[in-house]
Amino acid sequence: QVQLVESGGGLVQPGGSLRLSCVASGSMRNINGFGWFRQVPGKERELVALIGVTGSTFYTVSVKGRFTISRDNAKNTVYLQMNSLKQGGTAVYYCVARSSNTPDFWGQGTQVTVSS
Repeated sequence: QVQLVESGGGLVQPGGSLRLSCVASGSMRNINGFGWFRQVPGKERELVALIGVTGSTFYTVSVKGRFTISRDNAKNTVYLQMNSLKQGGTAVYYCVARSSNTPDFWGQGTQVTVSS
């Protein structure tokens, strides 16, 4: 089916920027959109951003105006541009492909650490 590989995580100072990438492979049949989630140890996974098949987007309030989700269909890649990063952005970030023929597909995650 679908495999997702995230990259672009790392250590960044508060106020800095990172761009995460998610490369998708396999059949895109029944895939309705893509998203990014993040998770801190001891807490539930949190929705960050979504992008649908029509290009519509959704952002959680805490990142609105600072993060941008986009996609490049020719490269089978989804991006998350993160600007003005805060310490609260420290988490493992996961890419998800949303399927109309459940279950969804998940990547392995990439660590983002925001620290001075």
